Amino acid sequence: MKNSMYNYAICCTLIVTCLVIVSGCTNVEGQDKPAFVPEVRPGVLKGYLTVKDLPDSSALLPPPPAPGSAAFGLDEEVSRKNLALQGTLRWKLAIMDADLTFPHAADTFSCALNAPINKQDTPRLYKLMRRILIDADHSTRSAKEKYKRVRPFTVNKKPICTPDDEEGLRKNGSYPSGHTTIGWAWALALTEIDPDHADAILARGRTFGESRLVCNVHWQSDVTEGYFMGAAVVARLHGDPSFRADAEAAGKELKAARARGLKPTRDCRAEAEALGR
Repeated sequence: MKNSMYNYAICCTLIVTCLVIVSGCTNVEGQDKPAFVPEVRPGVLKGYLTVKDLPDSSALLPPPPAPGSAAFGLDEEVSRKNLALQGTLRWKLAIMDADLTFPHAADTFSCALNAPINKQDTPRLYKLMRRILIDADHSTRSAKEKYKRVRPFTVNKKPICTPDDEEGLRKNGSYPSGHTTIGWAWALALTEIDPDHADAILARGRTFGESRLVCNVHWQSDVTEGYFMGAAVVARLHGDPSFRADAEAAGKELKAARARGLKPTRDCRAEAEALGR
């Protein structure tokens, strides 16, 4: 009888131990993979912010500069200067910056970070950038719809860097710049994730917005207010626990990627040359 009880106790102990080990392995595996996030449409992840939590660009931004005003005169002057860059290396980088689809867009800040950004090596950072994109994009819609500002190429009749987008851009308001809002939101989030590379990240975020001027699809005031909206989006993101958790995990991913000696997949020398660095 004693042997039977002893054997029973041993079996129970082994079963509990196995369950703990299996459970522990499951938790570790779950931590290694980003949490599932649904798509709002094919290839586009749901953002962090609900509609009510998004900053309202139509309430936050002043009207765009009126034709004939000094402010619009500045817009026109900046536009004329950027037309001289068509066909240059800077023009080619602006074409690359115009593409917001993933995985291409993930590489935008890889040179500034000196690390790859992709689904394989930095999956949490990759997911974070995809989700910020949708929040930043949605934040600009109310002002775009309210003001319906025409774009520079419709005025100066000069080419744009992505001719296939021309028809859609004619129907989409110029103010504020959605690309700039997205790029600046990415930059601000990344400086928190990797403060050691903050200057390089912010410089790349600025030039990402300026690419819209080079492309002849935005006025300077569109880009300026895009930076403002990008900051407004990140301010709201700070209140979201999912964003904060992803940002912390992304920082650990970057450190691990560097420890493994992983390098950017983009041609950083060509990028620096295009930016005159």
